[in-house]
Parts: sequence; C-alpha cells; structure tokens
Amino acid sequence: MATIEDIILSNDQRGISALRPHVPADYARQAAQHILDHPNRAFIITGFYILSAGAVETDGPPGALAIGRALEALGYKVWYIGDRWLTPVMSKDLLGKGEYVEFPIATPEESRTFAQGLLKKHNPSIVISIERCGASQDGLYRNMRGRDITQYTARVDYLLPDTVPTVGIGDGGNEIGMGVLLEQVKQVPSLVKDPAATKVQKLMLASVSNWGGYGLAAALSVLKRKDLLITPQDEEAMVKRIVELGAVDGIRGTHEMAVDNFPLTESARVLNELHALLRASGVR
Repeated sequence: MATIEDIILSNDQRGISALRPHVPADYARQAAQHILDHPNRAFIITGFYILSAGAVETDGPPGALAIGRALEALGYKVWYIGDRWLTPVMSKDLLGKGEYVEFPIATPEESRTFAQGLLKKHNPSIVISIERCGASQDGLYRNMRGRDITQYTARVDYLLPDTVPTVGIGDGGNEIGMGVLLEQVKQVPSLVKDPAATKVQKLMLASVSNWGGYGLAAALSVLKRKDLLITPQDEEAMVKRIVELGAVDGIRGTHEMAVDNFPLTESARVLNELHALLRASGVR
C-alpha cells in the first residue's frame, strides 16, 4: 500500500522527489510525532509572495489551515503568522479558533526584535512553516525563478531559533526548512540554485506544499487514531475563499481555482488517497 510520503510526492513536476533519499523514509510520521511530543501551542507560518501578481499564492494557506484545524482538534492553541500580503487572505471565517499575527517587513534587527517578542509573549511549543520563503545563505529571499523578493518578504526565519521545536514543509528548495538539505538541493538542476538556508528539526517534502500539510494531518490522524484530515470539499471551499480575497496560482500568477498549476481535482485525488490510507489503517 502507498505510504503518506508516496501520496504527497506523487505527480512531482519540479523534481523534489530527488531529495527523498536524503530524508527519513517515514518523515511525515516523524514530523507528526515531533508535534505531538510538544503539545499545547503552535505557530504556523505561511504565505509566499508572487512577484508577477503582487499577491500571495494559493499554495500554503490551505495546508496551514488544514494543519491548524487538526491541531485545534487535539487541543492546541494555534497562531497563524504571515506578512502583509497574507493578511487579507486569512479572514476570520477561515481562522476558526485560531489567531492571525502579521509579521512586519522590516530590517534584520527590527525583525529579530519582533520575533523575540512574539516568542516570549506566546511561548509556542512547536513552530511549523509551510510554503514560506526562507533566506538564502547571503540573506536574500528568492522566488523559484531566482528573482530577489526580499523587499516583499518578512524575515520570519527569526521565529525558528534552535531552542524551539520546528517542522518545515517545502516543494522547491527555497522554503524555510530546506536548509537541512542545502547542498543536496543545489545538486538537483530543476530545483532552485540558491536554496533557503534556514533549518528545521523535522523536514517534509511534497510535490505541492499544501499536500505536505495534508500529509502531516494524515500522519497525526494515524498516530492519534482519529480522523483529523480535511475533505476535498473543505479544500475547495478554502481555495475559493482565498482566491476571492486576492490569492493567485503561484505558477500562473492568476486569480483562479488552481494551486501550482494543478487543478483542484489533483488535490482532491491526493486527499482521497490519504483518506483511503486512513481507512485502511483503521482510522475513523
């Protein structure tokens, strides 16, 4: 039977699967266990700026919300964190019981101070980043085409110090967490030339980062013997809402019901396969 990792790495269009030999075979389960080992309060960071559209993309927020809903069902207090491009998209009707915090686009020193204040105020037990641009070794933030988007990107990397348990989800190499595989990313021609340098303790790979979020919720479901995974209908409603609020397809840069150039039927397939895996595992 296919594993969670098989499902979320299916239909890989970017070559992220080339990194699979460099991570644990059961990385979804390990990430989920890491979260469960650190209960109570979670920061979930997302929101990737699309230069061609001047807006945040549809990959990231749905996965973040899927993780957040799963964690809330397990009793976690959840804070979603992004910058001013994500703010219009994270409406109260999507957040549920969660809270949203806007991280300012500021200088490194100002950003470090803001991050330290936020960590001290809320004292998260786990910090999760999904489809969030991370700084390269030279401190710049770059998109998949290698273009500099530093002036449009908050330095949320400061929310992931070594002293806090962390999980990262990425699909292209320039996301927070991919610093774990910095040199390996550079060896894959189809991935970014200047990978994110920010590391996490548990890294998840996915063909689409949203799918990684769904895989994480599925892994939590297996470990807790409780179905915590959203449905395809849930995802469709999320994407419809964030597109209404300004999000765009990250590849096309257009306001449409698509994620990374995939129609929602492809995300529905992933979710249906994950639900089938949960049923086969005895999760109800």
